[in-house]
Amino acid sequence: KNEYDLLVIGGGSGGLACAKEAAQFGRKVAVLDYVDPSPQGTTWGLGGTCVNVGCIPKKLMHQAALLGSALKDAHHYGWNIAQPVHHTWSVMAQAVQNYVKSLNWGHRVQLQDKKVKYFNMKGSFSDPHTVRGLTKAGKETIVTADNIVIATGGRPKYPTHIAGALQYGITSDDLFWLKESPGKTLPSFILNVSLECAGFLTGIGLDTAVMMRSIPLRGFDQASMEYLTQMASLVTEHMESYGTKFLKRCFPTKVEKLESNRLQVTWKNTDLGTEETDSFDTVMWAVGRAPDTKTLNLETVGVKTNSETGKIIVDASEATSVPHIYAIGDITEGRPELTPTAIAAGKLLAQRLFGQSSELMDYDSVPTTVFTPLEYGCVGLSEEAAVQRHGSDNIEVFHAYYKPLEFTVAERDATQCYMKMVCLREREQRILGLHFIGPNAGEVIQGFALGIKCGATYPQLMKTVGIHPTCAEEVTKLHITKRSGLDATVTGC
Repeated sequence: KNEYDLLVIGGGSGGLACAKEAAQFGRKVAVLDYVDPSPQGTTWGLGGTCVNVGCIPKKLMHQAALLGSALKDAHHYGWNIAQPVHHTWSVMAQAVQNYVKSLNWGHRVQLQDKKVKYFNMKGSFSDPHTVRGLTKAGKETIVTADNIVIATGGRPKYPTHIAGALQYGITSDDLFWLKESPGKTLPSFILNVSLECAGFLTGIGLDTAVMMRSIPLRGFDQASMEYLTQMASLVTEHMESYGTKFLKRCFPTKVEKLESNRLQVTWKNTDLGTEETDSFDTVMWAVGRAPDTKTLNLETVGVKTNSETGKIIVDASEATSVPHIYAIGDITEGRPELTPTAIAAGKLLAQRLFGQSSELMDYDSVPTTVFTPLEYGCVGLSEEAAVQRHGSDNIEVFHAYYKPLEFTVAERDATQCYMKMVCLREREQRILGLHFIGPNAGEVIQGFALGIKCGATYPQLMKTVGIHPTCAEEVTKLHITKRSGLDATVTGC
């Protein structure tokens, strides 16, 4: 007889949700979680990427930057604030890190309260029902379970083909745990995390340049969207206008440490065919994330993975190729890399295993937001994806530029505040996707996500009374249309 009814490998959002939900059914549950230090030696506590090096610290530092912008606007509203204002990284970092540590402790207490056994160990399969746990000191513990859930998530990749990248560069795993300011920073390669970090670094007054070889936000939300050309361009245009530098169509070739301890980066400019250099205090890589599966011994027990991505292949019930072994969250193939989806999938899995439920996780029309200085929120299909799925003749797009009321008195530029709604042309004009660039985009999109999930139509939206005066109200007044839009010139209202 196995010792546990359920063993979860990985103490991130999805794994913890699954374990706690299973414990609610009176089952014997255990969690194994261990954080390998980053190449620069950074480690953290229980809670996974979101809590420690993702959503939580990122949003708090984004808020710090927004407060900086508000201080610049304040004098237009009558506040007497001495300029220029100065930001102290160490004060912000300490507050953020203290909060994250409180969440680490909170997760441990919750597991204890629900009688879930917690092992601070690195797990690897010995056989389909047995996992070998290893502590930092090398102590071994053998754990057996009827059901096993893999929820180890991913870790940032390094561009190891670039000389000096591993020795001198950091990733988002390190940035949020820095005690002192990163100074002049180069986030290199263009993913949403790169833009988000560059945005708040610029916002708190640091000299920041983003190196981008190709398109911005490439691969954003791979599960449901294609590359969002127009929206991504508006996001980066706004960042540029507020001080973030973009080294476009450039790629780094080496990083060297100078006697001053600064980092000299050499790169090639593909437009000019030239080689250029500059020095930075910090170089941050954002080249994507790799699934954390290397030490799990998946091949030993026959769990199949995608040979290209390394992610675990699962079916609609989160089951792997091995009966009683499941996988959830970022480590699974074809799933959105989002905290709420991992949590929901984990809870539903526990309910199916122990609560006589048959409900599956629905990954369609999941809302998400990129927390750049001007936020970008979306739910459903991009215009490109909608055309690909339904054909250009069957798609109608409603779109408009708008100006937030709070921008007027402060005389802020609203050139990039924009929204787009993608609808089917036929019958009731069902809404397929909504895209919104502007203040509080996440809050706006969250509200509309329910309607779109329930099959809302364009006529229904037009009958919805907006809250005046808000940015979200503008969505209920969309009336400028274009046919398929992919090759059309965008016109605002």
